[in-house]
Amino acid sequence: MSGIVWLASFPKSGNTWFRAFLANLLANREGPVDINELDYPNFSSRQVFDAALGWETSDLPIEAVNRLRPQVQDILAREEGVFFKAHEAFTHPVTGEPLFSPGATRAALYFIRNPLDVAVSYGAHIGKGVDAAIERMNDRGAHLASGGSAMHPQLAQPIGDWSSHVRSWVDAPGLRVLVVRYEDMLDRAQEVFTSACRFAGLPDDPVRIARALANSSFEELQRQEKAKGFREASPSERQFFRSGRAGGWRKILSPEQVAGLIDAHGETMRRFGYLRPDGSCP
Repeated sequence: MSGIVWLASFPKSGNTWFRAFLANLLANREGPVDINELDYPNFSSRQVFDAALGWETSDLPIEAVNRLRPQVQDILAREEGVFFKAHEAFTHPVTGEPLFSPGATRAALYFIRNPLDVAVSYGAHIGKGVDAAIERMNDRGAHLASGGSAMHPQLAQPIGDWSSHVRSWVDAPGLRVLVVRYEDMLDRAQEVFTSACRFAGLPDDPVRIARALANSSFEELQRQEKAKGFREASPSERQFFRSGRAGGWRKILSPEQVAGLIDAHGETMRRFGYLRPDGSCP
């Protein structure tokens, strides 16, 4: 079946874990897939983008690249069984410009995680601490890979603030999207991963899914990263696969940091079960 299935998320929300599961599911073998040989690359890989167009985009400003995104997706969508990771907002968080082509999209899995835990993990990922992560999560103009180098392996990715990113995907008109909570992936793995597979048109055999889950467990991912590193980890990151748990924010975030995130994202947190109606955390 043609059309792209997007594995979309704000950074540090379970996207890479699902990609590891997907690689193991489709490999369908007894042993685990090497974490440094995961398929389903980031759509904003410059190599992917330029290969689809047939020419290099290194001299183009980011605004021109953004306008080309739907065209590139239409080209890539001609292939069968296409999956891409995406951290961009569905539409540009500031200008509202389309960043994704509905016609090229078959479905989207949107991975969401408690922003309080995202802040902790994202702070470690960027190597600048929790306050810097919160600042980015609250910034409507936030980008990934925005250093400005034309030779950067990834294109700049407009992500915006956490709440606008979530809404851009889950409320996109006409988009066939399944919201997958990171916490449910942990608590009800077989059920949640099976639902995601069925939604995306993937094999849903329970034995095969159970084996893929075992081969992509956090313990296995951590074992491989410790043994040989993980090429997708940032240079400032000591460990990409850190804990694989929910609720770690309780031991790390200050009351002021928690309040700052709730002030900025309380409405969206309530919507997805990360905040009670009275404003308290579950």
